[in-house]
Amino acid sequence: MAAAAKNQDPLIEKSVPYVDLVFNLPLHQVFTYLIDPKGAAALGKRVIAPFGRQEHLGYIIGERAEVPQGLAEAAIKAVRRVVDPAPVFDCWDLALAEWIARYYLCSLGQALATMIPSGRRTGTYSTFADSEDEIAHRIPELSSEQKHALECIIASCFKEKEVAPPPVSPSSSSSRILYLYGITGSGKTEVFLRAAEHILNQGNSVIYLVPEISLTHQTAEAIEKRFGSIATTLHSGMSPSIRLTQWVRIRTGEVRIVVGPRSAVFAPIRNLGLIIIDEEHDGSYKSGNTPRYHARQVAMHRSSVEGAVLVLGSATPSAEAWKLMGEGTITRLNLSRRLSGGSLPTIRSVSLAHTEGCLTRELKEEIRKTAQLGRQTILFLNRRGFAYFYHCRACGYELSCKHCSVSLTYHKQKGRAVCHYCGYQTVPPRSCPQCGSLEAGYTGFGTELIEEEVRRTFPDLRIYRADADTTSRKGSLEETLALFKAGGFDILLGTQMVAKGLNFPGVRLVGVILADTGLHLPDFRAAERTFSLIVQVAGRAGRYFPDGMVIVQTLRPQDPIIIRACALDLEGFYTAELAQRKILGFPPYTRLIRFTVRSKEEARADRAIENLANIAAPLLPSHGDMLGPAECPIGIISGNHRRQLILRGTSMAPLHAAARNMLTRYEIGKDNRVYLELDVDPVNLL
Repeated sequence: MAAAAKNQDPLIEKSVPYVDLVFNLPLHQVFTYLIDPKGAAALGKRVIAPFGRQEHLGYIIGERAEVPQGLAEAAIKAVRRVVDPAPVFDCWDLALAEWIARYYLCSLGQALATMIPSGRRTGTYSTFADSEDEIAHRIPELSSEQKHALECIIASCFKEKEVAPPPVSPSSSSSRILYLYGITGSGKTEVFLRAAEHILNQGNSVIYLVPEISLTHQTAEAIEKRFGSIATTLHSGMSPSIRLTQWVRIRTGEVRIVVGPRSAVFAPIRNLGLIIIDEEHDGSYKSGNTPRYHARQVAMHRSSVEGAVLVLGSATPSAEAWKLMGEGTITRLNLSRRLSGGSLPTIRSVSLAHTEGCLTRELKEEIRKTAQLGRQTILFLNRRGFAYFYHCRACGYELSCKHCSVSLTYHKQKGRAVCHYCGYQTVPPRSCPQCGSLEAGYTGFGTELIEEEVRRTFPDLRIYRADADTTSRKGSLEETLALFKAGGFDILLGTQMVAKGLNFPGVRLVGVILADTGLHLPDFRAAERTFSLIVQVAGRAGRYFPDGMVIVQTLRPQDPIIIRACALDLEGFYTAELAQRKILGFPPYTRLIRFTVRSKEEARADRAIENLANIAAPLLPSHGDMLGPAECPIGIISGNHRRQLILRGTSMAPLHAAARNMLTRYEIGKDNRVYLELDVDPVNLL
């Protein structure tokens, strides 16, 4: 009798024969399925299930004993296969995904797919060396400013911790937020690590965010030395299976401190006591894909719900953070001096107006002097390739991508003109394709051209170029930076990947080849990005010696942004920038939701954006206004015509309500040949 019962169909024994699934699709609904024959399907697991004519990966968000009302039992399909032997998410993760779906106006399935690594769990993974079971205490002496900052953070961390139950999503943040505002080289990282150590010693856990994978390696090394095997990294450069394995280790409590770029904010850590966001100003904390979340906003929500302290840090805070510090909403902690024997560099702006080539006389002299001193130089230009603008002087013809409304960049090593948006390539014409004139060719310069001129000017120096073309191989950027740090070459030439948070003791000179690259883009954040980039790259110079030098080459030496950046006048810049933002009605004085439609057919894109505008118009009068509809600044990408509409208001709640209403009504008459992108709190309007 017992044997007979043992051999019964598992479905008969299972008390909840149905599961509710969501998929990584833009569908705001839940689908019910019959569990698999083995009865392994359960809340928090991923499954393969039939959906239409295909099979999709689904996320089990609920279990049920009965068929949903209005649904015929015969119409319910069965789960094909269970992917996970044990749940990979729980009610806390689900609550966070539900908040992301609500705030960023995406589906629950899209939110879960963004949070949870794909792939299957493996038994192997790379982790930090288990050299010490206990937290190491080999730490440097702190300055008085560092001690004060650390005491303030610890005091905030150990206030009574009030944790809301997972489903609760407070409308206003009750989190404790501090900002470690310090010049480059002032010891912010050590304060972060010391604060993390206090949290871990109290039995709580830490998330430590950095803006780029290239910085993850540097920060991970410091954390490995300090914390050993209780720490791990989590980033998109790992294989899906390794990421999922690390995710499970974090869930089980084996890992208590996680370091990584923006996606690490989703780490399923429990007893969360501290979230650190280093280089808070950096735009890479904002996702470019659905859901277009900002790690800072997610961190603010998690710290509020889970009772953790949020500590932000940068030498160039975002305009939003600067305003909140000024109002006292965020507590500002100052670090004003360099700690390793260095001092703030001397910064000079030099006009490029009458310079032949791309290196001014002043910059050449300083490069030679730096080499004679046995020190190193960083040359920075945020544009790769050889040259970027093909122009005919006779007829005015410009060579643009056939699929995008942007110029093609000439890559000399490839012998190709390349689009950096869609990848289209062509052989550069020898004469003007329109009039046949020989007075046509490329102007402007990219990192390839700079490298050629530097090698020609300084044949005796060791030079390396670090950009997306030379560091595409996995691990190559880390190898390059390590070699440069060890003195393996004299000049490092690169794009913004060499400008962020990196610490090179031997660097005396930084040369900004063209400071104006992004200054006058049609985006309200252009000035902030330019200012921040100049100040950040200047911070690589003179970190260990008092003779650091920065040469800022520019076509606009009298531009207030350039003048303030060279003077390291942050107070002056933010005062002027915030005043202008307030007059123009842009963040941080307003909130934005951007609708972007794209279609291969221009007329369809125009009709879709006009339809959205007609829906939005009656919803906004008392809660905000509407910018557009209009063509996007980059009107065509990959053959898709792009149009945008921006909702603007002083509060997010009514904008959210209007946007949801718009989406519901838009879906009714949706054109399947038009794709809609939605961006809440956009950081880029191009």
